[in-house]
Amino acid sequence: MPMKKFINRPENIVSELLEGFVLANRGKVKLAGSNLVVRAQPKAPDKVALVTLGGSGHEPALSGYVGYGMLDISVPGEIFAAPGPPRVIEALRMANRPAGVLFVVLNHAGDVMTANVVMEMARKEGLNVKMILTQEDISGGPRDKPGSDRRGLAGCLLVIKIAGAAAEQGRPLDEVLAIAQRVERNMATLAVAVTGATHPCTGQVIAELPPEDMVIGMGQHGEAGAGQQKLASADRTAEIMLPMLLEDIKARAGERLLVMLNGVGSTTLMELYIVLRRVKQLLDERGIDMARAIVGEYLTVQEMGGFQMIVARMDDELLKLWDAPCDTPALTVR
Repeated sequence: MPMKKFINRPENIVSELLEGFVLANRGKVKLAGSNLVVRAQPKAPDKVALVTLGGSGHEPALSGYVGYGMLDISVPGEIFAAPGPPRVIEALRMANRPAGVLFVVLNHAGDVMTANVVMEMARKEGLNVKMILTQEDISGGPRDKPGSDRRGLAGCLLVIKIAGAAAEQGRPLDEVLAIAQRVERNMATLAVAVTGATHPCTGQVIAELPPEDMVIGMGQHGEAGAGQQKLASADRTAEIMLPMLLEDIKARAGERLLVMLNGVGSTTLMELYIVLRRVKQLLDERGIDMARAIVGEYLTVQEMGGFQMIVARMDDELLKLWDAPCDTPALTVR
């Protein structure tokens, strides 16, 4: 079946989508340098800046989180491809300030390869940059298992939101990094896919699934998951996924969690809300408080069907930072 997407020339997709993105969000973001997405109103230099990188095609992630209370600069790559080191070091130079820069990187091979090169360049130039790697996808195995390769999925939003709030408060770089690490260590993500997607530049199908099946553990680029099984109901899917997440972070009765359901492209809000309802019931049965919940499309994979379930252990400080104001194209808290 031919790909059905409203595009022009494939080689112009990223530049054209960025142009439209900025037009739709005047006053919040603008383009600078080599198509870097930056805050329209820069943060004061005495506050820590947040910078990230990542392939395009996952809108609104990641550039949709540039703005007050979250990111200062996003470096978008080509579709599903990390940007090269020259543009990323350009962003770190642009963000460099006495307060320092937190560099948020999702654990994918290309992103990490670029980030490692850039961090060495930053060290040689004397830039005040510290990096955090998000790797919360439990389908890659336990965190402490040798050889574990846990991908970074939509949980990056929690790190960016909470660390960004700490930065807006004027906290020093080491403290912002420690808060980001605390969030990252206490969150877990698991994805389920019911349909694949097509690469908008090539029309190539990304993961083909039988119509009667679903796959638990599929990555955001169509990476295979180990849990191919018959399509289950909303309740049953929650019952399969949530216990694995809770076990990963060792959640216990009396604790407070933030729950995020991230639709990856074509799964409706109707479905996600039905899943969330069962998640709350299951947490209540265990005596765990669903202190916050967020549902929507925050990191997508074109028209892929399915969602990512994220849970994160929260405390008073993290909840206050989560609730702190932010103003970005894709997330606003008043």
